[in-house]
Amino acid sequence: MGRDVVLAVGLLGICAGGLTLFLKTAEVAGDRGSGVPTAVLVAVAALGVLAVTLRGRAPVRNRASARPAGLPDDPAPAPEVPDVGAEALDHAAVDADGFEHAVAALCARDGCTAVEVVGGAGDLGADVVAVAPDGRRIVLQCKHYAEDNRVGSQDLQRFGGTCFTIHEADVAVVVTTSSFTAPAAEYAATCGIICVDGEALAAWTGQLTPAPWDALTPDPTAPVA
Repeated sequence: MGRDVVLAVGLLGICAGGLTLFLKTAEVAGDRGSGVPTAVLVAVAALGVLAVTLRGRAPVRNRASARPAGLPDDPAPAPEVPDVGAEALDHAAVDADGFEHAVAALCARDGCTAVEVVGGAGDLGADVVAVAPDGRRIVLQCKHYAEDNRVGSQDLQRFGGTCFTIHEADVAVVVTTSSFTAPAAEYAATCGIICVDGEALAAWTGQLTPAPWDALTPDPTAPVA
């Protein structure tokens, strides 16, 4: 900043000197000369240099407010942690949408992280996704059915076609308030899908049984084949 001031003062001095010389020359020469005195050219040139210099050194506004180059965009917000209170776990007092949130609350209560309710149009069978305490990816489908409306094999087949290949589940679970038909249970067993019926759901909610994904936890005492 100090160098700019010195430069500006010097250029102004040149301008002033040039103008003074011009006036003296004009008094002596009168109307004899039709050309432009050298002092005028010097003064005009000095003024031009001064204007360009000061403009080039003018501060750039709002530079501090710009995002520095190389910084990543704002990260996506983390999923909201589900409520795990007694009301949130009461799957009997909710509708189909609320049932998904109740299942998500059970996952969060039992130590899962990144729990999200993703059910809706185009969900391709996934209603809740979560990460188990041991890092496995869990994908759950929720069936809020009446007791006399059993989950059939077609429901399991649709879920089986997406849970592993599309949603990349390590553990796939179908949770229902009712029960499963025999063909549905057979298909699930063949594909490695865990079925949680109404009775098992009540036991899970009451913490009478482990979380469904623990059913696939390898037994460390089992002999290796």
